[in-house]
Order: sequence, then structure tokens, then C-alpha cells
Amino acid sequence: MPDPIDLSTLSGRRRARRELVWGDHGFLRKRFHNLHRISPEMWRANQPSPEQIAVYGSELGVKTIINLRGVSPKGYYLLEREACERAGIQLVDFQVFSRDAPQAGSVLQARDLFETIAYPALMHCKSGADRAGLMATLYMHFRQGQPIEEALGQLSWKYLHIREGKTGMLDYFFETYLAEGRPAGLSFSDWVAGSYDRDRVKADFLRQWKGVLNLDRLLGRE
Repeated sequence: MPDPIDLSTLSGRRRARRELVWGDHGFLRKRFHNLHRISPEMWRANQPSPEQIAVYGSELGVKTIINLRGVSPKGYYLLEREACERAGIQLVDFQVFSRDAPQAGSVLQARDLFETIAYPALMHCKSGADRAGLMATLYMHFRQGQPIEEALGQLSWKYLHIREGKTGMLDYFFETYLAEGRPAGLSFSDWVAGSYDRDRVKADFLRQWKGVLNLDRLLGRE
């Protein structure tokens, strides 16, 4: 197991930068940030560099960044945490997954999170496509009051989300609510808290999409 990265040393800082640029494919994000303003108070994007975080703070007025990748010992995360501290931005680590059915607890925690953070805010994953799309859908429903079928526009090719692979499980989760929960008169929150069967939704999706899941290997998605 490699030694922890020490940003206080020149070698540690260089290693962190290499991990960000090459190990985490930051070179692909140098000019393309998949940055979108989805409401007057919320942005979504891909993994930001320290330089981008400074811009988000100074030019966009971002007060909170929601990191959907979770805490990591890798350079991209350590540099992000440092850059947020330097810019006076609160970094919130809220891990979700792009190729699994969401956990009920995480969905309800996201609802509460959107009511407690300081705005303007920005949420990001690695590519800004799938996990950011999941959370943006939840944000538009819980915070902005959009019905699920409208909020689902956050999971689209416009943001580079591809449903023809295992990341389509995110779409299937919401579509299961529209097919089962809403006709039963349940709100989305009530369905998630009570009737949602995560294991069944996951199994049903995998059974239906078994023939196309090799796409994930080509895309190299997290």
C-alpha cells in the first residue's frame, strides 16, 4: 500500500498533481468542465481542479461544494479539500454510486442535505454525468419541487449520462417509482421510505439489461 500523500512536501504535492492529472484523467477536464447551472442557487460539474475551485468561489460565488465521490486518500481529493479551505468554501463529502440502485437512506439524507447547506452550491462527481445526474434529479424534486418525470431531465445525454449500460440503473430507480409508487398514490419520499425494494429494483434492472452491460467496460465508468 503506498504511503499517504503529504501536501506539505514538494514531492507529495507533485505526486498529488500527477494523480489528479493522469491517474484521475484530469487532463481530459482541463477545458471541459461539464459545468451547468441547474437553478439560480445550484451548479453541477465534473471533478474540479484547485484552479477551477478558486474560480467557482470568486466568479460564481459558490459557498458549498458537494463531493459525490466520497473521501479519498488520492491526490484529486486532497487537492480539492485544500483548495476549498483556501477559498473559504465548505466541502461536503456525500458519496453516491453510479452503477447501483440508490440506498433509501442516502436518498432521504440527500433531501435533508439540500435544506441545510449554504448556497450557491455546486455538486460534482468524476465526469459530472451519472452521480451528479442522480443528485441533480433529487435536488430538482426535493428542493425545487419538480415532479420526478420532469426532474429526470438531469439524467440525459446533455450531461453525458448514458442509460444504455449499468448507469441506466439510476433511470430505472426513478422509473420504478413512476410505474409503481405514484399510481399507488405515494409521494416519492413515502415510496422511498416504505415501499422501495432496493434489491428487487436492482435485480429487475440487471435481468432486463444483461445483454448491454458490456458498455461499461468500454467507458471505464466508476
